[in-house]
Amino acid sequence: MPRDPETDWLSAAQQTLDALTLAPRAAHRGRVEEIGDGVAMISGLRDVGLDEVLHFSGGQTGFARVLDPDQIGCVLLDGTTQVEAGDAVYGTGTVVDVPVGAGLLGRIVDPLGRPLDGKGAITADTRMPIERAAPAIIDRDLVTEPVQTGVVVVDTLFPLGRGQRELIVGDHSTGKTTLAIDAIMAQAHSDMICVYVAIGQKSSSVRRAITALQTAGNFDRCIVVVASAASAPGLQWIAPYAGMTMAEHFRDAGQHALIVIDDLSKHAATHREIALLTRQSPGREAYPGDVFYIHARLLERAAKLSAALGGGSLTALPIAETVAGNLSDYIPTNLISITDGQIVLDAALFHQGQKPAVDAGLSVSRVGGKTQAKLLRTAAGTLRLDYAQFLELEVFTRFGGMPDGRVRSQLTRGARIREALRQDQHTPFRLADEVALMMAVQAGLLDAVPTSAVAAFRAGLPARLDQQAAAQVQTITDTSTLDDAGHAHLLDLLGAYAETFAVQP
Repeated sequence: MPRDPETDWLSAAQQTLDALTLAPRAAHRGRVEEIGDGVAMISGLRDVGLDEVLHFSGGQTGFARVLDPDQIGCVLLDGTTQVEAGDAVYGTGTVVDVPVGAGLLGRIVDPLGRPLDGKGAITADTRMPIERAAPAIIDRDLVTEPVQTGVVVVDTLFPLGRGQRELIVGDHSTGKTTLAIDAIMAQAHSDMICVYVAIGQKSSSVRRAITALQTAGNFDRCIVVVASAASAPGLQWIAPYAGMTMAEHFRDAGQHALIVIDDLSKHAATHREIALLTRQSPGREAYPGDVFYIHARLLERAAKLSAALGGGSLTALPIAETVAGNLSDYIPTNLISITDGQIVLDAALFHQGQKPAVDAGLSVSRVGGKTQAKLLRTAAGTLRLDYAQFLELEVFTRFGGMPDGRVRSQLTRGARIREALRQDQHTPFRLADEVALMMAVQAGLLDAVPTSAVAAFRAGLPARLDQQAAAQVQTITDTSTLDDAGHAHLLDLLGAYAETFAVQP
């Protein structure tokens, strides 16, 4: 017997009506008074909490940033073109949260966890708020495990530890992002999960970084959070906190994570913009007084947890930009005081072709010396002191005069050290490569090699090690140690290899 469509509809409608609860409902409803530049001033929401998510009648969302007696300053997380004065706004009683878990690995998302790579929806383990308390002192452990960045100048002179916060600072276009991306690429075969957060960057710059990670890194163990320059100010503001929450999930599970925040100078500028639009009083250089606090509470979340909490770690590499190398600017000064050291990139060195353009005099790692692989520390020896003495002697010898034999040998060795510390972008070195290179420098095996040939020696070293010292390379990779026989074999190999580049008398 055919079914009657009208009867079916009436039955379904009756069931829907029966399921409804006819009772008054309370809703926090406000009204948009002003809108512009990504910030809405709202009245009528007296019970809203700080950072509470607000929904607009047009479907947009935002969060309450300023709570005044008469008005709420709401930062929008979507475009403002569809929001008008008089629109209704509703409180939700929740704060901004993001998806976390293994489902984010290998994905490109915005700061709300929405996919940007066209690979479908995100499968999340759970959702967590972007604002979380930093681990207490008693919940932390000593920073003792190294982070191998694959950048020779960093691993030998300014080594990093798991759980450390190391600032990368320098002028515009001096290789800050490249250095951070190389550090992520070096984790391709490690147990570290990497999160890259791009704040206010050009889309072309972000695309280059992603392409490099997909080409030479292990992108399946990376998360990229993008809030480009074209994104709403609210998305740019929450981006570092969202990335930190995504990384914390792995740390709290007993794993190890590395987060790069690129960069906090643009984040501070976005915070200043939002603060001025919401009528907060400006302070030094027009930044509100809480700009130090917003970065301090962010970076304090990077830590090495105690064994009782799983022993996981979260290492942070925030990036900041200076103008004309002025480290005493407000934001760089704040970040230097928050972090455990800084890697300073010098524009003059960069334009001279010394890349990475790390300033050995201004850079420092306040924790990493205790975490450096012992084999690399032994191989490097007095490298930092020798290099510093060379830089001073080089300045004096520019005034003329023939240096004596001892000074000449120091200049020869220093020039080889400088060449050995050069490195092409996106070519991170293994620990074994760095150890072998430092052994060759410190043993004087490169003194007879022309300065112009050191680059070729360095470039061909990994392949030579794989061919003639595969057992030693595997031992260093697995245990970070090398016995006397292996050390002697490596020195013999390096000596023979260096002779192929040496000038014959």
